[in-house]
Amino acid sequence: MAERSTSAVEVADNSGDEPPAAQTDKATTGGVADGVAKAQKTEDSAAETEESASGKPGSRDENAAKPKGAERQKAAPAVAAPELHSGHKLARRYRLEECVTRLDGFSSWRAVDEKLRRAVGVHLLPADHPRARSVLAAARSSALLGDPRFVQVLDAVEEDNLVYVVHEWLPDATELTAILAAGPMEAHDAYQLVSQVSQAMAAAHREGLAHLKLTPGAVLRSSTGQYRIRGLAVNAALRGISAERPQRTDTEAIGALLYAALTQRWPYETDAYGLAGLPKGVGLIAPDQVRAGVHRGLSELAMRALVNEGATASRQDPPCTTPDELAKAVAGMPRVRPPEPTFAAPPEYQRTTYQQGSYARPATPVGQAAARPVPVPPPPLQSRTGKALKWTVSALLIAALGLASWQVADHMLNRKSSDETTQSQSVDGDQEKPAPRTPKNLKIAETGVFAPNGDGVKAEDVHLATDGDTGTAWITPKYSGYANFGNLPNRRQGSGIVVDLGSVQDVYGVDVAMYRGGQKAEVLAAGEDASSPTDLADFSQRITELGQTGSNLKAALDKPVRTRYVLIHITELAPDGSADQFRGGISEIKVIG
Repeated sequence: MAERSTSAVEVADNSGDEPPAAQTDKATTGGVADGVAKAQKTEDSAAETEESASGKPGSRDENAAKPKGAERQKAAPAVAAPELHSGHKLARRYRLEECVTRLDGFSSWRAVDEKLRRAVGVHLLPADHPRARSVLAAARSSALLGDPRFVQVLDAVEEDNLVYVVHEWLPDATELTAILAAGPMEAHDAYQLVSQVSQAMAAAHREGLAHLKLTPGAVLRSSTGQYRIRGLAVNAALRGISAERPQRTDTEAIGALLYAALTQRWPYETDAYGLAGLPKGVGLIAPDQVRAGVHRGLSELAMRALVNEGATASRQDPPCTTPDELAKAVAGMPRVRPPEPTFAAPPEYQRTTYQQGSYARPATPVGQAAARPVPVPPPPLQSRTGKALKWTVSALLIAALGLASWQVADHMLNRKSSDETTQSQSVDGDQEKPAPRTPKNLKIAETGVFAPNGDGVKAEDVHLATDGDTGTAWITPKYSGYANFGNLPNRRQGSGIVVDLGSVQDVYGVDVAMYRGGQKAEVLAAGEDASSPTDLADFSQRITELGQTGSNLKAALDKPVRTRYVLIHITELAPDGSADQFRGGISEIKVIG
């Protein structure tokens, strides 16, 4: 079975240069995590080196006050961007389609990965560009994070005097710039924005990575309502941006995004990203003073994140100086619920012509004679013959009513007898049973690698487990010595794949084709109200027990599990050729509803 070998992790040092380590008190444009590995020689050694070098970054001084002009953009010498055109192919695989940016000696393209038949994005710059080394280091460090909340780096290569970085392209996602152009966001949507972005950036900073270019154009919202951040570390490296206190810089950027979402105004005097700035001379005022009806708690939260730029919080809460502090502040406030659905008003009641005894007779206008006189009924029969005829008709009617009553009573008696017979047959077990439920495969909206410690295993290949082809698979690297992912500290919770069904569904079972038998795995489901679960504790519902698997892992439930997220969790791998080498993976996932 062919395995991918073109991820940014596996080509980590094609250029022969070692990325710089993260410094103790200053994160630069690369935001490189401590101990990024040197050049890898084979796929297996690459993975083992990655696993052993994914420890926490060194301590940083993030509490000192931010000086004026802490964020800097280094001016690059004039370097001509590579003269490429649509149709040019990189590595005989990535075909350039459309140039979306050409700036400062680099260009960005929409391209097609002809090997996997999918759209990708590509950043290109000459190998002798003064920022080429830092861009490669930033791309490789971002790829090691493997967090599905960020647009993933798929490749980072230097060849043919070019440096290029390949990343995911999300055609169904919408930039926050376009969303804000349509108007301010509802309180619930703004709450989801600041919650998801602050949590994602907190996870990135824990690994020593900063964004430093977190603008509305860097935040995307998928069709399922999840927010994805693109350009982690890479966007700043391409533009030569650095900051003495990167955590504070990213926190203020998140505060600016929340401010813009609540007011449709950029929180500074200059216009930016298609948004009008604040009036000159008034300073930074709270969102609820800019626009009526703004959620009070979110307004205060935006000011706490922007307090370092001169904002004044409306309460005595301390400012938020790191994404982690901002994420905790969001979690501590009352949850903002989505707005109630609105229903169309019923049509106005129409008075009909048959009311009040008119029975659809056209009304005669006042002062106008009727077109035709109403006929007068004949007088009742008063003669002896008329009386006899009247009594005869009455007798016939009484007889007819009696006959009809007898027939109805006879029919009811026969029906009762038939019902008693049918009931007796039902008691004897002859009652017809309802038709059985027909199982169906539920549609999978998204997939992501299970990365409880922030770094996932082969995150770029998870889509191969849901592509409908059992000949392709998400496959782990080879681990030595121990079946539990080499007994590495950052793999104590194992690995696996999280599938997103797009909405809460009734799950009656799973059918998982394993890459090979002998792995130890289980299938879990998140709670019904879970949102973007990342830790093992978030998956509180069990679908299968933990145990050794064969070539398939199947389960059928009598009572369905209500969930949106399903985790195929692998804790131990299968032997791979020898007793001390282990590898595993998943070929295809089907969730049955």
